[in-house]
Amino acid sequence: MSQARIVRIHNELLGTYGDQGNAEVLAFRAKFHGITTTITDVRYNDPLPTNGDIYLLGGAEDAAQLLSLEALQRGDNLDILHFAIERGAVILAVCAGFQIIGNKFWANGKEVDGLGLLDVVSVPGEKRLVGDIKTISTVLGFELTGFENHMGRTILGPTAQAFGKVVTGNGNGDGKFDGAISGNIFGTYMHGPILARNPELADLLLTRATGRKYAQITDPLALKYATWRRKVIK
Repeated sequence: MSQARIVRIHNELLGTYGDQGNAEVLAFRAKFHGITTTITDVRYNDPLPTNGDIYLLGGAEDAAQLLSLEALQRGDNLDILHFAIERGAVILAVCAGFQIIGNKFWANGKEVDGLGLLDVVSVPGEKRLVGDIKTISTVLGFELTGFENHMGRTILGPTAQAFGKVVTGNGNGDGKFDGAISGNIFGTYMHGPILARNPELADLLLTRATGRKYAQITDPLALKYATWRRKVIK
């Protein structure tokens, strides 16, 4: 595959913390690998496209999170996501998006059913968790950095694997692990946006989405920034 269709879901709702930048990073990295990309912005009233290769969800406050969930449960949208996963598409969901694709989460003081794409449950925490976070990725084997701002505490079920082991920060709320993965579904609390801070992860998502392995590109500025963030977060 020499093309990748990137679907940015509900950017007007799930774009609070700059996570929309993950789409631009993917498109930029893809160009160096000879991959043609298209970015499709799906708004609240739009149906999801069936042909996406990478689906992106970002962070939001509770009210916007619930609106996004409502839209994703409407019509054939959930079936489209299930079909996309079955054919190998990638999902990257950050913070509120991570909670949305889980089994259950709390928003506006009530528990709601999520999309059930990841075997996780998010419950209210005792305090807001804000600040830099550094983890060791379970899929990349080295450090990733980001910025977290949430009150949720996420508990992994038996079919979900932690996305990273926390070095600094709180992650899922226990200070031990951040996020979850299952196949090509990635959930995390790391903003940044995460792919700008960790360009190697962008390359991994492109590899998963296209079925082709790509060598790391020579991008000194991106590498310098990623390395600097990993050093300054103790």
